[in-house]
Amino acid sequence: MALSLVLEAGEVMEHFQWKNKEEIEKYVVEAKSEIGEELADVLFVTLCLANQTGVDLQAAFDKKMKVKTERDFDRHQNNEKLK
Repeated sequence: MALSLVLEAGEVMEHFQWKNKEEIEKYVVEAKSEIGEELADVLFVTLCLANQTGVDLQAAFDKKMKVKTERDFDRHQNNEKLK
């Protein structure tokens, strides 16, 4: 099952490889449905892995979001690439 997650994530990345910021913005408009389906596959496999291992994914997500919020609250504000 873990290999499935890698394969599905690879399919998501195929949509973005070799594209710069402007190309990605245009491409996402054109391929939003396809990208959405691939992301849904990643989510499905992730949920299956959590279920199989007994991981409380909601609790893990909440904990991770708290860490990221505290650590990264202003991290990207001055990043020119994100403007």
